[in-house]
Amino acid sequence: MTDTRVITGAQLFDGEEFRGRHDVLVRDGVIAELRASGTGGTPLAAEASTDGRIVDVVDATGKTLTPGLIDCHVHVATDGAGSLDAFVEPFSLQFFRAARNLERTLQAGVTTARDAGGADAGVKAALSDGFVDGPTLYAAISIMSQTGGHGDGRMASGAHMPMLTGHPGRPDGVADGVDAVRAKTREILRAGADHIKICSTGGVLSPTDDPRHSQFTVAEIEAIVEEAAAQGTYVMSHAQGAEGIRNALRAGARSIEHGIFLDEETIELFLEKDAFLVPTLQAPLAVIAAADAGAALPTSVVAKARMVAETHRESIAQAYDAGVKIAMGTDAGVGPHGENLEELELMAAVGLSTRDALRAGTTVAASLLDLPTVGRVATGYAADLVLFDGDLEQAGLSEARRRVSQVYQGGMRKR
Repeated sequence: MTDTRVITGAQLFDGEEFRGRHDVLVRDGVIAELRASGTGGTPLAAEASTDGRIVDVVDATGKTLTPGLIDCHVHVATDGAGSLDAFVEPFSLQFFRAARNLERTLQAGVTTARDAGGADAGVKAALSDGFVDGPTLYAAISIMSQTGGHGDGRMASGAHMPMLTGHPGRPDGVADGVDAVRAKTREILRAGADHIKICSTGGVLSPTDDPRHSQFTVAEIEAIVEEAAAQGTYVMSHAQGAEGIRNALRAGARSIEHGIFLDEETIELFLEKDAFLVPTLQAPLAVIAAADAGAALPTSVVAKARMVAETHRESIAQAYDAGVKIAMGTDAGVGPHGENLEELELMAAVGLSTRDALRAGTTVAASLLDLPTVGRVATGYAADLVLFDGDLEQAGLSEARRRVSQVYQGGMRKR
């Protein structure tokens, strides 16, 4: 198998701008050179073979080349989150499901992903050891929540929603009070978490709370942020109501997930704190679509999804217009895996330009995850790449999912 590949004649989006037609040389999983197509002289593919190397030449005429996409909010161990079907499934099924979901995610063009709860260290090890194929994964392991909060699955009946039931590799994330959340953060980090996921408001899928209501005190969140920072990492906060979003931002959360109920004060705080917003526009729409298709979802969950959907779109449009940093995240696991690039389509539909929607899934997402060698098509960066049929600069993103033609991870073709 050759370690050298040249992609020729592609319309290039390099993670920041559309650059016109380019040839891209990949060696040993890294981008070695870029050159504008048709500039004369010896073609890049011919130069690459002068030392006797076997070169795989990919004719990308009529296609657009982008960096591999980065999904900053997935749940690879879950499907149809919130469904009552989960009560009757075998416990270990989630890990086999994760293997399938990881492969679907990679095939969709996502070469790096941040899991927001569910995948444990064993899932990450299965990826790194080559047992399963999927994006490079960074995992929160557990979801931290106050009692009765978005991450507390206990229902009024006493039954416990099994979506993220604790096990030896995934500590239960419920804790209350500064000392208890500090200890819980350390426990989750000990389990192998790359970052900490908290809930500073209620949510759509949780059985007993309201998305507009705040959870965890600022002091509790500050303790969690402090513990994460002590271990070189950060906090992502599920936050839908404005007050809970502000609490998380003031306490030092790096990213806000969902951000459904925004107002001018909250948007200004995003800008002041230089924080990231991960919209997950797919999530409420996926709940509504599943309910309409007959999925076994609690009526309260469906009602909340319908309540927030339009406000969600309006809030993200306002945040974008104000200059808030937006990174792509889907909440896949609430909706189907493998449809991740629908989020690009939805971001474009609320007003993001094609360039900025693609930046949200490449350079901005890489900045959020603090990954210095992915998210760009540039010399020295990992050769995580996606080829789309057609010219995205001209065609836009309305059919992004259907245009994915080829996917490369570390220079190896995966689709």
